[in-house]
Amino acid sequence: MRHAVYFAPPQDDPLNRAAALWLGRDAFSEQGISPPADSGLPLEEWQALTAEPRRYGFHATLKAPFTLSSEKTVEDLAEAFDTFCNRTAPVTIPKLCLAGIGPFFALVPDGDSQAIDALCAEITRAFEPFRAPLSPEDVARRKPERLTERQRALLDEWGYPYVFEEFRFHMTLTGPVPEDARPGMRALLESRFSTFIGRPLPIAHLGLFVEPTRGAPFRVDRHAPLGGTPNTDRSHA
Repeated sequence: MRHAVYFAPPQDDPLNRAAALWLGRDAFSEQGISPPADSGLPLEEWQALTAEPRRYGFHATLKAPFTLSSEKTVEDLAEAFDTFCNRTAPVTIPKLCLAGIGPFFALVPDGDSQAIDALCAEITRAFEPFRAPLSPEDVARRKPERLTERQRALLDEWGYPYVFEEFRFHMTLTGPVPEDARPGMRALLESRFSTFIGRPLPIAHLGLFVEPTRGAPFRVDRHAPLGGTPNTDRSHA
């Protein structure tokens, strides 16, 4: 079993509904969702291109999946999650855009990301005591030979190479898209998510996700609003 702290809009939020329909799965529910009739792609192609983000559920990674430390319990983690959410103020991404990150597409901040970057750094530190050390197999899955020296150091210290200055908030919508298909995919996604592109995104909830067994679909275990005020002292993180 692994756990992760993700940003995920509430289940009934229009963005979560739109993303769940596109991915063919809602991480809040065990019930499946029929493939979108208007995906603009052949069924097999859609299934392949959305397979990876469908397994994880619509989200943005804030504390990457981790195995629980032997010194902590699931109840300890749940309590810490609730406490963190209660004391932490929500932030807002001023504007979203669709971006290609390498071969895949995601919704990302368009411009200023300082507030969400700071929140992710806080979460990284706050939940680090719950993370068991990476196994050699976990390290190998991250392909350390492809990482920069700084990313490898972050992987060794924090269990994930894309934290702090390497972090980039993103909500993944596809797996790898072949290069010749990317212009069409960009147009398709810009149309499907036009309601949200160019508009603010409140980061007002967090989800504690769980992967029951390695390779199983992630699901929402807990979901909570951020209940702090903008003046809350967050230096304790």
